Amino acid sequence: MSSRKRVPLGTFFIFSIWVLVLVVALSFWNSRTAYKQPPKELMGVLRPEPKPLASFNLVDHNKEPFTRQNLLGKWTFLFFGYTYCPDVCPMTLSVLTEFYKQLEGGADELSNVQVLFVSVDPDRDTPEKLADYMSFFNKKFIAVTGSKTEIDSFVRQYGAGYILEQETSPGEYLVSHTSAIFLVDPEGRLVALFSQPHSADTILAQYKKIRAFIR
Repeated sequence: MSSRKRVPLGTFFIFSIWVLVLVVALSFWNSRTAYKQPPKELMGVLRPEPKPLASFNLVDHNKEPFTRQNLLGKWTFLFFGYTYCPDVCPMTLSVLTEFYKQLEGGADELSNVQVLFVSVDPDRDTPEKLADYMSFFNKKFIAVTGSKTEIDSFVRQYGAGYILEQETSPGEYLVSHTSAIFLVDPEGRLVALFSQPHSADTILAQYKKIRAFIR
């Protein structure tokens, strides 16, 4: 009379957990691998993988706190600059204004998109100055400032940078800064970077492909 050996319950439980962990790990690895192979037209625009952004504390042009929470639930087009910028900033904000107008045709797309202008010149760019500056482009755009410490920390998260040039006269100076437009997804992750030269049509086309790809 043959007898069948029973597998101890503990061994079976441990084996089941191990299989589950293996499945999750493989799924995670496959998703990371897939993300590292974006469509050809997004090469150089989409990051190899999303970068979660750490917490920060800034102030918007309405003197309201602006934190990481304000990035969640929206696609954020972010640009570093300053209001006294003679060329790059007004040109880039003009491109983003045109891009935003093109989105207005689709209410669903526009509802979860925001444009964020981050000043790297806190000594001169007060909230009042930023509010006045945004009115030249689009009053729905958000401008933020903060302490130099907070701004420097925020800038580093994007791999961006800026340098205050020598004064040409008291209180008069230029600021050299990163000119790229950054894209943050609704989960608060840096996912893409649009380099110069900027074109509203190109940004719109690439943005739609990025949204479809990340989904």
